[in-house]
Amino acid sequence: MALRTLIGMARAWARPAGLVLALGLATAAAPAFAQQNPPLSPEQRKAVMDLIRETIVQNPEIIQDALIELERRNTVAQAEAQRGAVAAEKARITNPATSIIIGNPEGDVTLVEFMDYNCGFCKRAMEDVTALTKADPKLRVVLKDFPILGPDSVEASRVAVAAKTQLQGQKYFDFHNKLMAVKGRINGAKALEIAKEAGADVEKLKKEMEAPATKAAIEDTVALGDKLGLTGTPAFIIGEEIVFGAVGQAALKQKLDSVRRCGKTECAG
Repeated sequence: MALRTLIGMARAWARPAGLVLALGLATAAAPAFAQQNPPLSPEQRKAVMDLIRETIVQNPEIIQDALIELERRNTVAQAEAQRGAVAAEKARITNPATSIIIGNPEGDVTLVEFMDYNCGFCKRAMEDVTALTKADPKLRVVLKDFPILGPDSVEASRVAVAAKTQLQGQKYFDFHNKLMAVKGRINGAKALEIAKEAGADVEKLKKEMEAPATKAAIEDTVALGDKLGLTGTPAFIIGEEIVFGAVGQAALKQKLDSVRRCGKTECAG
């Protein structure tokens, strides 16, 4: 009876639903099965394993189907975990002490960007963020310095974070865009040149760069990015969703509009 049952299960698993996943379920259910049925003899176990092996060989696409399904489940689980982390860290994500606020500080919807001044995709996304800010007077943009591309990026971020004590509002955003517009890599020295052109007092700025608050702001953002599972830049947060990459102005606008309508980046109906 036990052998016929297992063979029937194996044959059922051979359908495109995914043999590998089914085998995992069967393994998990093995203790309960063993309590209700006598143990298989060595010959019976060999017969079952031979049938399973034959099924896999004759239907190799089952493994591919199972791997695709596993990847889908992992992606869903990761997205859910990130949404939970965003909800838990909402205040920290938009904390003015560790962020630059541009656009409308009292805006009804917020676009958060984790960026690196040496990130090519961030430079591309800069045009999208600028266009959205100009077109939407109710948009609040939160810039987070997330220097993950080496020492040059850290130096540039130290200048940028320190500069917020002297440059505010549109003046800071213009400075930020000039940093992003630099061709090739940017470091601290180049960032200081641009800050001076923007009207900042360089000597004062150098002192602010060494201030504990500047170091703490960058360290907090890097730690926050790790907690949110950010592995690259740019990474945008809209509502409770993390959007990776330079996805384009239209995609960002669609999600912002949805948040206004229903509080989520995708509205039902």
